[in-house]
Amino acid sequence: QVQLVESGGGLVQAGDSLRVSCAASTRTFSTYVMGWFRQAPGNEREFVASISTSGITTLYSDSVRGRFTISRDNGKNTVYLQMNSLKPEDTAVYYCAADPTRSAQALRIAQRAAYWGQGTQVTVSS
Repeated sequence: QVQLVESGGGLVQAGDSLRVSCAASTRTFSTYVMGWFRQAPGNEREFVASISTSGITTLYSDSVRGRFTISRDNGKNTVYLQMNSLKPEDTAVYYCAADPTRSAQALRIAQRAAYWGQGTQVTVSS
């Protein structure tokens, strides 16, 4: 069982930057593909970004590509999502996900993962 704990959410203004983090409770963190998803009120959960075990491959949704950056530190068992040029439509609960078998691409396509965090709220005011 892997526990994922997100942190770093908050209230920011449009155009601001914010970084959210996700700490994983596993000694084999480097073997998990990691991802970020988000869910806004009244909407379904949607893929945001994913990263391969090595960090070499990163994938993004069209809505965040060029503004968001996913990264990981396998020594700290942590994955990050740096969010720049935030927009009000980025307002959502952001969830961290981990999967031991799916690729970064499969995580994006399937929008499913073996483990999920509890989420962290990001609110962008206009």
